[in-house]
Amino acid sequence: MELEDRRSKIERGGGDRRILAQHEKGKYTARERIDMLLDPGTFREIGAFIEHRSSNFGMDQMEAPAEGVVTGWGKIAGRIVYVFAQDFTVFGGALGEMHGQKIARIMDLAAKNGAPVIGLNDSGGARIQEGVVSLDGYGQVFYRNAIYSGVVPQISVIMGPCAGGAVYSPAITDFIFMVDGTSQMFITGPKVIETVTGESISSEDLGGAVVHASISGVAHFATKTEEDAFSGVRRLLSFLPQNHKEAPPVGEVDQRREADEELLTLVPTDSTKPYNVLQIIERVVDFGDFFEVAPQFAKNAVVGFARMAGHPVGIVANQPKFRAGGLDIDSSDKIARFIRFCDSFNIPIITFEDVTGFIPGVQQEHQGIIRHGAKILYAYSEATVPKITVILRKAYGGAYVALNSKAIGADLVLAWPTAEVAVMGSEGAANIIFAKEIAQSRDPDATRAEKIAEYKRRFANPYIAAAAGMVDDVIDPRETRQKLLDALESLRQKEEVRPSKKHGNIPL
Repeated sequence: MELEDRRSKIERGGGDRRILAQHEKGKYTARERIDMLLDPGTFREIGAFIEHRSSNFGMDQMEAPAEGVVTGWGKIAGRIVYVFAQDFTVFGGALGEMHGQKIARIMDLAAKNGAPVIGLNDSGGARIQEGVVSLDGYGQVFYRNAIYSGVVPQISVIMGPCAGGAVYSPAITDFIFMVDGTSQMFITGPKVIETVTGESISSEDLGGAVVHASISGVAHFATKTEEDAFSGVRRLLSFLPQNHKEAPPVGEVDQRREADEELLTLVPTDSTKPYNVLQIIERVVDFGDFFEVAPQFAKNAVVGFARMAGHPVGIVANQPKFRAGGLDIDSSDKIARFIRFCDSFNIPIITFEDVTGFIPGVQQEHQGIIRHGAKILYAYSEATVPKITVILRKAYGGAYVALNSKAIGADLVLAWPTAEVAVMGSEGAANIIFAKEIAQSRDPDATRAEKIAEYKRRFANPYIAAAAGMVDDVIDPRETRQKLLDALESLRQKEEVRPSKKHGNIPL
């Protein structure tokens, strides 16, 4: 039967030899990947019979089954998702005019039907033989990435080399997964760089998963295998609504309500000593289940998803284990973008604060810490979802204001008794306020120590801020989970309107 013959040929992609080559690289084919990602038997393909229209450079004699990209929809955990998977066995997954149109079509359907779109990217870039129409194909995709941002979740999985225009679509999407050793992203490849600059570098060292997950911050997740990447996508989607009009899906409810004695000992009373904020997060959220986003990038900040009483929440926290939890350029970007994602998709935000301030230094200043730090202020101020802050220990200066203070729109600010809400740390403040007394003292060191202790006693506590209405309640650390559960329940129907405008201008 002609239909069966045609479909069988299309499903073989670039043919057995190229499929074998893909497998030898430790990679799966486009169709195999879709089957691994989606619930069994749920994929429905569209556009399988689309063909390219190019006749240049002998293209009229060349076939490109499914036009080098498999598109359609299926289900993950019973919920509809739209998906495209570039087929590296067909022209190396290169994007041409019709290839781009197929992706654009699936994105349109996702937006119209209010469902996430997942791109499995494995492409060498634009299909050079098709010239500028391939660039137009990219433009069609980029435009939809931007216009549908905040409408439906967009997730990119990098499954192979993605160069040139192939990296910009993933960069606009909400989350990027990469596979260590087999996926790379770069604007210009190693050979071009060597030709232009003389620098010699491998593809992996230039744009591999580890590089983008830990140095550039382009990738949010780096996994060991393709299977791990698909598991990560499925777990991520379990926290997300289908679209911006829906509430996030409610999961199993953790009925735990008792006070947690361990929380009394996790934060050292000595404010100079580090601790792992993940231990606090995991003791507070449902079942201790926290899905961290970008765990290897800007480690002085922690962001990710969890549940409280079954309802998804976004977590933002300072991490005292790294750079004393201070804010720098990278952590500011990481926090601000995560806040804006949560706000786009109706996910409440809980902030665990222990911040020394914005990290000083010539390099930070020259590279724009002012501009980057302002992104946090903008993102929290702009967000209308429920926003709760728990001050664990230090909350100093402009960083205190930036991290969801009452002044920029927090619905509720709670503080542990260990909290220190102040313009700056006790030592720095005492050195400024009492500089003259210290200088004129017979024993400057003893006087300095005395004044530091005096300042700490008077100001390094949460009660002055609470007296001024900047802190809503000082709580027993053991009751943190219950206080947050009660607060989230009270805020579940929150509505907040912003002034009418086209859009704001975030300090990018």
